Amino acid sequence: MRRRASLVLLALAVFLTALAPLLRWYVFPRMAKVPAGRYQAVVLEAKDATLIDYATLEPRRVSRLTMIQTLKGNVGQADKVKEATGRDVVVWDTLTYAAGPDGRMVTRIPERYVFDAHTQQPVHAGGENVDGTPVRRDGIEYKWPFLVEKRDYRYFDMMTRTTAPIHYRGTRSFHGLDVYYFEQTIPWTQVPLPRQLPLGISPDTVRQLGLERWYTTQRMFWVDPVTGAPVNGEEIHREEMRWTGHPEKKPITAFDGHVRMRPDYVDAAVSLVKSQRQLVLLLTDYLPWAFAGLGTGLLALSLVLEARGRSRDRRAFGGKRAHDGGKPARPAPAGEPLSRGGSP
Repeated sequence: MRRRASLVLLALAVFLTALAPLLRWYVFPRMAKVPAGRYQAVVLEAKDATLIDYATLEPRRVSRLTMIQTLKGNVGQADKVKEATGRDVVVWDTLTYAAGPDGRMVTRIPERYVFDAHTQQPVHAGGENVDGTPVRRDGIEYKWPFLVEKRDYRYFDMMTRTTAPIHYRGTRSFHGLDVYYFEQTIPWTQVPLPRQLPLGISPDTVRQLGLERWYTTQRMFWVDPVTGAPVNGEEIHREEMRWTGHPEKKPITAFDGHVRMRPDYVDAAVSLVKSQRQLVLLLTDYLPWAFAGLGTGLLALSLVLEARGRSRDRRAFGGKRAHDGGKPARPAPAGEPLSRGGSP
């Protein structure tokens, strides 16, 4: 019975030990993915910022600029792209809406971002664009891959429509989480004017005035290394309207401010990440280590049972030999009567 139990335990030990790496390296990459129908809104603010007044083409100080970023998963479009490419994809239709202290629009920039649901790498299908202009992304945007590495990544900049390195700057503690801190600096670059501007002004009107838009920013992200989701983001953002062909003329500051996530949205992001990261850790850490430990324990138990079974067999065999005088019984020779005590 012990021999049978040890074999069963050995089989379970082998199964669990093999299942541990299988969960981490096979099941997790196929199960972990960004949901296609996700919806999210984030509010950012820049206090005491400088903003251009398009009525006078003069910069003015404002108490607050509010930037609302909405992100909506387009499930129907994602299904079409999956049918065409055979890949699990997510299509995000995003909108960055900036408003002045009076609530009136400053800029409104829509965007479509198509990426692989598992790896977060861009997929060049489904009409990816920024402000209606087709783009071909190279690198991540908005979200890092699951299980972020301590290295630089390539990050897409919506304003310049280009990709540049975003640098890993170390691990930091943020609201009870150990997060990775990243920075990206975009140098002064001429960028397109938004298609929608205040007061009904069009980009053509601004160009006819002999002005062009330039932009620079220092971008900062605090990223959860398990889910790859940013829990905080900031930008030191500057824009200028420069005179075409007249470098001697002083540029007009279009925007200058430190943009930060509003504290209540930071708290909401941290709360969401803390709940979601447990699902990822279940497949990458908790279950693989538990199965590996349980498999090792069952293997040890099976070896103990096998050793005890062999020891009992040896004791039983030794006892039988002692009972027989230490000599094995010898069968009677052929033809020799079994009893010598008289005739049959």
